[in-house]
Amino acid sequence: MTTRRNFLKTTAAAGAVACFPWKQAAFANASANDRPVIGCIGVGSMGTGDARGHADFGDIVAVCDVDSRHADRARNDEKIGKGKADAYKDYRKVLERNDIDVVSVVTPDHWHVKIAVEALMAGKHVFCQKPLTLTLEENQLIRNACKKYDKQVFFIGTQQRSDRDRFLRAVNLVQKGLLGAVKKVTVGIDGSPTCDAIPVVDPPAELDWEMWQGQAPVYDYRDNGKNRRSHYEFRWWYEYSGGKFTDWGAHHIDIALWALNRNGDGMGPVSFDGADAKHPVPLKEGYPTLDDRYNTSHDFAIKCRFDDGVEMVVDSRSDNGVLFEGEKGRLFVNRGKITGVPIDEKWDEGKYTDEDVVALYKGQPHEGHKDNFYRCIREGGLPVSDVYTHVQAMNCCHLCGIAARLGRTIQWDPKAERIVGDEQAAALFARVPRTGYEIPRV
Repeated sequence: MTTRRNFLKTTAAAGAVACFPWKQAAFANASANDRPVIGCIGVGSMGTGDARGHADFGDIVAVCDVDSRHADRARNDEKIGKGKADAYKDYRKVLERNDIDVVSVVTPDHWHVKIAVEALMAGKHVFCQKPLTLTLEENQLIRNACKKYDKQVFFIGTQQRSDRDRFLRAVNLVQKGLLGAVKKVTVGIDGSPTCDAIPVVDPPAELDWEMWQGQAPVYDYRDNGKNRRSHYEFRWWYEYSGGKFTDWGAHHIDIALWALNRNGDGMGPVSFDGADAKHPVPLKEGYPTLDDRYNTSHDFAIKCRFDDGVEMVVDSRSDNGVLFEGEKGRLFVNRGKITGVPIDEKWDEGKYTDEDVVALYKGQPHEGHKDNFYRCIREGGLPVSDVYTHVQAMNCCHLCGIAARLGRTIQWDPKAERIVGDEQAAALFARVPRTGYEIPRV
């Protein structure tokens, strides 16, 4: 195992030369007809499900988690490690293995980009769960890395992009103009949970709490048996995530921008009004003043405006899903249904075909989410869930969060990708990571 001192030393320089040898995209076992070799970094609840899905397409030889309970469970899972995979706590042990072709990254959000960039530098294809980034700056860092290491496939786990009967149908219907000009979109993403003060306790012996925190500021470990400052509940702490703005926003804002054809470079809203947002703890200059309970916004309605006047409201009060309001009708879609007059009256009959789905899939046949990932590894092409459109959605997610944290309207220049006229808001563009956990800049 890599020691803590060596780990910090070898990851200290953000602009350092790649630590790992770059290799061609061909599988390490030399034949594209063979099964790829896979390493899974992060095998908690979501990571376990993803790993089982990857096992349908390749052979998992390594699992990694800073909680040894997770790693041991995955190693012995009959669908994942089958008792044969190597188990690690240090993700770099996975990346340095030349026999591994594909890396699955299913960690808390604040670890995604660092591991993903280093995986690309190591010559791996990457499947990374959403939301991909923690900050606006990380959007640029991962996009730059994907452009440089473009022989590797980079795939985001936004599975709604593979839902033919609901989300793809809604995107096609809006893009075909069957609603007429869309004037307003409401993106319902629910509110974050709240809790009372959580006591300080010792971290579980199996959990490397120092490494779990990674680039984030150092805090005491807290757990009351229901609420905690780790694992699944990382979502409700701004130190590690963006709350529902990034947790569900990464899905539904992505669908909204895709349907509106506003997810390309230089696109996106120009203002974000966060005046109607509440938090479970007091904030000062956008930062929580209490560290003993969840702190992400639990009640909000953020008004995002495009330069042509179209409004997108991201709120916690509407039904979870995306509501499009056009000149000719309204259309609502979520994971359980697609409804509205356009559906009842079949406005898209004959205008939603296999060819339309292939076009949405960037010229590839419609198939499952991971099927598309492995197809792109074998055949090339940009996956349906690509990094370039995802970072546009994440720009919106993070800007909603910044506006909510400051409680006011902020202006955004989508072409220059910068916050305009607000130094305090602009200071939230990036976060200085702890020494030893910097993200390589490539």
